Amino acid sequence: MKFLKKFLKWIIILFGLLVVTLYITDTDYLLKAVRTIYLTGHSTAYLEDYKKFDNEPVENGTPQPWPNHKDYNTVKETEALNQINKTNGTIAYVIIKNDSIWFENYYDGFGENSKSNSFSMAKSYVSGLMGKAIQEGYIKSLDQPVSDFLPEFSEGLAAKMTVGDLSSMCSGTNWDEAYYSPLSITTRAYFDDDLEKVILGLKVVDEPGKVYKYASGDTQMLAIVIEKATGKKMYKYLEESFWKPLGCENETLWQVDSKEHDLVKAYCCIASNAKDFARYGKLFKDYGKWNGKQILDSAFVAKSVTPRFKESPEYGYGWWLKHQNGKDFFMMRGHLGQYVIVEPNDNVIIVRLGHSKGSNVEVASFTEDITTYIDEAYKMLQK
Repeated sequence: MKFLKKFLKWIIILFGLLVVTLYITDTDYLLKAVRTIYLTGHSTAYLEDYKKFDNEPVENGTPQPWPNHKDYNTVKETEALNQINKTNGTIAYVIIKNDSIWFENYYDGFGENSKSNSFSMAKSYVSGLMGKAIQEGYIKSLDQPVSDFLPEFSEGLAAKMTVGDLSSMCSGTNWDEAYYSPLSITTRAYFDDDLEKVILGLKVVDEPGKVYKYASGDTQMLAIVIEKATGKKMYKYLEESFWKPLGCENETLWQVDSKEHDLVKAYCCIASNAKDFARYGKLFKDYGKWNGKQILDSAFVAKSVTPRFKESPEYGYGWWLKHQNGKDFFMMRGHLGQYVIVEPNDNVIIVRLGHSKGSNVEVASFTEDITTYIDEAYKMLQK
C-alpha cells in the first residue's frame, strides 16, 4: 500500500511538471488535443469533432429544398462505388443533375440533415467571402496589400503580400501543412484558443505571388483580413452573403478558436450536410447567380475556377481544379475526403462526405478516391 501511494504521488508530480512545461513552452494546446482527439481514439481531426469545440451558429433563412429529378434514385450504386463507400466510410453520396437530386444515399447512421465537419471545404467559402467583400467595396481588389489590414506584415517581403495571394495560396509564409504532427503549426492552429496570435506570428520567407504552396494559414489570414475590412464576424458574413440567400435548409455551425477570441477556424470546420454544401457548388456553376439574382460577381467566379499559375493547374482562388476523362471539374475539398465536385458543362454536382479518403494521406494531392467517385457517378448517370 505504501508503494502504491508513493507511486501515485510521483505520477501526480510528473503530470503536474508536464503541464507546467507545456504552459512554459507555449504548447499547452496539446492538452486540448489529447482531450478532444487522442483520448477519443482518433489520430487526427474527425467528422463529429465539432461537438468538442466552441462553435458559432450560421442561421438559415427561408429553406429552398432541392427538387427531385424525374429519375430520382432509380439507379443504385455501382459495385465499385459500394466497395469504396464501405472501405472509406462514406456517410453521404449525392449526385445532382440539372439542379435536381438525381441520386442520394446516406450511411453509418447519418442522414440528409446530419451535420459533419467539412474541414478544408471551408476555404472555398472564405475565398468567396473575399470576392463578396471586394464586390461590396470593403476590399479594393485582389491586389490590395495585406498590410493595409494587418500592419504586422508591412515590412520586407511581407509588404508585397496581397489578399489575392492568400486566396490562391502563394503568400510565401513559413506555414507547415502537417496534419499528423502534434507539434506542427497546423495542429497548433486547430487547438489553440487564440488563433490570431498564431497567424500574426508567421514569417514571409519567400516572395509572395510567385509560387503556389498549399497552406491553411493563408486562408486563416484571409479571414482576419475580411473581418477587419468588413467589421463583421465571418460566421455572420457567411450567413448574410450565402447561407440565407442560397436557401439552405439547415442552420450550420462554424468552429471558433474560443468564446473569448471568437475567431472562426476559417481554413476548416463548417459543420453542415451534403445538400446544403452542394448549393455553393451550384452558385459557382451558375457564375454567381441564384434564382436569377447575381449573388457574386461572375468575373470573380470565373477567375476563381481558373488556375492562377500555369505550373500549378490544380488550384485557382479557393477552388481545386481537375481534368479527368476529357472533362474539367472544379471542387471543394476537405480532410478525410469531403468533396463537392462540379462539372458545369454537364450540369452535374457530386457530393461525397465520409470518414476517410483511403490509405493515401498525402496533403494537397488528388487521391485515387476522387477519380473513383467521379467515374462511378458517370457510370450511374449513363445507365
